[in-house]
Amino acid sequence: MPDRPIALDEYPIHQVPLSLRHVATGDRNAYDRCIFHVLDHSGRALLIAGLGVYPNTGVIDAYATLRLGDRLHAVRASDALTDDRMALTVGPLTITVEEPLARLRLTCAADPGDPDGLAYDLTWTAAFPATWEPHHTQYRGDRLMLEARRFVQAGTCTGRIRVAGEEIAVTAGEWTGTRDRSWGVRPIPGEDPGRAGEELRTEGFHWIWCPVRFDDRFVMVIVQEDADGYRTLNEARVVRPDRPDVQLGWPHPEITYRPGTRHPERAVLHLTGPAREPLALTAEILTSSPLAVGAGYPPADPEDDWQHGTWRGRGWTDRRVHDLKDPAAHPRAAYGVTDHAARFTLDGRTGYGIFEHGSFGRHDPSGFADHTAVAPEADR
Repeated sequence: MPDRPIALDEYPIHQVPLSLRHVATGDRNAYDRCIFHVLDHSGRALLIAGLGVYPNTGVIDAYATLRLGDRLHAVRASDALTDDRMALTVGPLTITVEEPLARLRLTCAADPGDPDGLAYDLTWTAAFPATWEPHHTQYRGDRLMLEARRFVQAGTCTGRIRVAGEEIAVTAGEWTGTRDRSWGVRPIPGEDPGRAGEELRTEGFHWIWCPVRFDDRFVMVIVQEDADGYRTLNEARVVRPDRPDVQLGWPHPEITYRPGTRHPERAVLHLTGPAREPLALTAEILTSSPLAVGAGYPPADPEDDWQHGTWRGRGWTDRRVHDLKDPAAHPRAAYGVTDHAARFTLDGRTGYGIFEHGSFGRHDPSGFADHTAVAPEADR
């Protein structure tokens, strides 16, 4: 059957001479997705939810994980991508854009066969304007492996979460919500990268992504470094309504790790104000959720091998509960990015947000010599 226009083609929003059924690149790794973080200020709960579209593999998928105590409740769904690109729904998971850049609804339908399974109905409301993150590119050898455009935003969440026989009220005064939207090209598992695959095994990679909401401002910090500490992505910005954004210099992270691990317990991001005054953004970790467990980010756990963009057949849905008390139960999680809900302080203000961190391989500024290196054990 010939390719036909889709409903979105009625609107004057085309960027290239193609139907909006298609993207401007034939790269199978093309993607368009989002992630939401909803965190309780006490550190009791952290909900992470996301949805992604992979137009050149014909896949749409979504996930939600809730860390509550030492248990991680995960729901994942995948299906064939349809022509209705405005329908952001996969299995029990739905994102509804009620007012673009201002209000979205996140829902996870209950499983009729599991009344104790994860379900929620949340309204995410922006508190600050969305702001661009730096244009993100990564090469391995001569090959472009990642090119992404992103915006980030902070807000409030209200609604209900139900899990394990408990109903949790999500209120604006006691919970914070952040979100990130990104699109472009990003590796999807399953492709042989050829010679560039040899370059994928880098000596080291160090990453911090840190959106923080305060009552009167939103702060975004991003740091990406190679093994020798060379900075390949950098951002420090404060966003306030009705004011120009202000850059906060070159962030200098100072992370205190749990002895014997690369798990941060506390961090200080040293920033610089517009009058060249030093500013310290301090993070106190409240709870943590490894993205490699339940949320579909690499590296894949042998017992939980779903990753974003991979074809699992039509109408695939999976629900499971992970016990996070024993790190040995998820050995690969330490080699992936972890999202930490955190309480932040800055210039006498207290805020809440995410300290997302991953440190793999050698990182000279942190004193990590190779992939096996960890923070030293405390003196006894």
